[in-house]
Amino acid sequence: MADPTRFNGRISDWILHKDNQLIVFNKPAGLSVQPDKTGDPSLLGMGAAYVRHDLYLIHRLDRPVSGVVVMGQKPSAQTALTKQLQAGTIGKHYLAIVANRPEKDEDTLKHYLKNAAGNRSAIDENPSPGSKLAELSYKYIGSSDRYHLLAVSLKTGRKHQIRCQLAAIGCPLRGDTKYGFKRANPDNNIDLHSYKVAYDHPVTGERTEHVAPLPEGAVWDAFREMV
Repeated sequence: MADPTRFNGRISDWILHKDNQLIVFNKPAGLSVQPDKTGDPSLLGMGAAYVRHDLYLIHRLDRPVSGVVVMGQKPSAQTALTKQLQAGTIGKHYLAIVANRPEKDEDTLKHYLKNAAGNRSAIDENPSPGSKLAELSYKYIGSSDRYHLLAVSLKTGRKHQIRCQLAAIGCPLRGDTKYGFKRANPDNNIDLHSYKVAYDHPVTGERTEHVAPLPEGAVWDAFREMV
């Protein structure tokens, strides 16, 4: 079982926002959002222990991905934001460090994704049984000596969508050997960060957004002043 103390700071340090409806975390890379077959600690379990009551998932991040995760403190808040998620009115914005600069500095990608062997997603150029439309927009932000930073906005929320779609245009995420990067990062995480989430508050209706500071480390440091 993984030791939760290996993550930087305490769970209280990861809280970006908390009210009586919602709690928002900056999830460390490597921590699962919800319990899985490994039995390792999860953000959901750690968060519930911290607030001393159940929390309710609204969306997820892959385990090796860092950044904003919003959870409901009440089932009604979960229901309200899940409806926004289904309607496409929740803004989900990521920062991605990739191996290669894309041919276009700005573009919208549309593919059909389907489940594939090895807990992967695969691309179909055309609709097929079991495939789902995946759409995202990206914008080139800048480059370091070796890597390139993209801002990514999701239009849909498919499994491994950013990882799979960027790899399809020759831009695998740094450390993401599952989708074509040549070597894993030392911590086995990937350089994808859920940077900002925006939604309409379930009680006030006010448009609300939360931004997660960039992860620590030399590779992210090279881009810190560009964001």
